[in-house]
This record gives sequence, structure tokens and C-alpha cells, in this order.
Amino acid sequence: MLENWVIKPVRLPLIRRRCQECTSDTFRTTGKFRVNANHKLIDVWLLALCTTCGETTKITIIERTNVRSVRPELLGRAHGNDPTLAAEMLQDGVIRRRNHIALDWNDAWRLDTGGTDHQDREVIDVSVRFAAQIPVRPVRLIADGCGLSRAEVERLISDGKLVSAVRLSGKLSSNFSFTLKR
Repeated sequence: MLENWVIKPVRLPLIRRRCQECTSDTFRTTGKFRVNANHKLIDVWLLALCTTCGETTKITIIERTNVRSVRPELLGRAHGNDPTLAAEMLQDGVIRRRNHIALDWNDAWRLDTGGTDHQDREVIDVSVRFAAQIPVRPVRLIADGCGLSRAEVERLISDGKLVSAVRLSGKLSSNFSFTLKR
């Protein structure tokens, strides 16, 4: 029987960027936007606060763009401080590269396994689905979901009792499946 696990975000991730006022390198966003129009040009920023001193920084979403070329629903969501828009914009690799930021997903997601009835079975087939592009280590997911230690999961991989079509070392942020034979 196929088990379905889902990785869900529980909050917006921390933003890794050096603060200009203190030595901190993490910012937290609440999903607030600032929209500024200058004649026919518009700027949209996502605001974030330093976790140490509270200094505000702006993550550029739209910069010096003609108002007519911005989708009205995007502008409406920015004016309404839509938190799902903030999550979408932080997931965008182009925006992260342009602003020289990285995301810290520690304690910002949870694994929903649908219960623990699978732990007593000999063979477990699991499909893991990501609700957002959250980079996590599959070894950690499997250890948490199956109630095993990470060392035990590594041993199962080396013994060939834990198999997957994807490489289970490193980090993944896309859907995958695996089979565990005890």
C-alpha cells in the first residue's frame, strides 16, 4: 500500500542577508509589501526586519517597471499584503539572485505522514510530495517519518533495504518516492 507524505510550510522562511546596522545575517518577513509609483514607473518591495536589531530591508520584486506592464492581480495582491504572494516571491530564484539572498527553512516546515500505522509493516512504499520548494535531506525525512535514527537510515541505504529512483544523499526540493524493506 502506498503511503503519501506531504512536506508543508508552517511559516515563511528566514532570509539570509547581512544587516547594515548590526552583525546579524537573518531577516524575518511578515509578508508586507511596499508599492511606490513615480509617474508611469512602479516599484514593489517585500519588507523584512532584522531578527537582532529590527532594521528594515527591502527585497526588490518589481523595479522601475511601466505600470501598464504589471499584471493588475499581482499589484492588487501586493497592495493587500497577501502572505501567499510573499511566499511565491521568496520561492522565485530570479528574485533571490537579484537581491543576493538565501532562504533558511529550519523550523519553517513540517512532515505530515498521515499517521504511524506504517511503522509495523515489513515493506513500506512512500510517495513524498512537497507543498513548496523546501530543500530538505531525504535521510532526515525518512528518519523522522519512520521513527528511525539517521545512522540507521544510512545503514538501510547501504544495505540496499531502502531504495529510491533519486539520490537520497544531499538535499531535495521536488517530489520523490522510496521503498523501505525491513
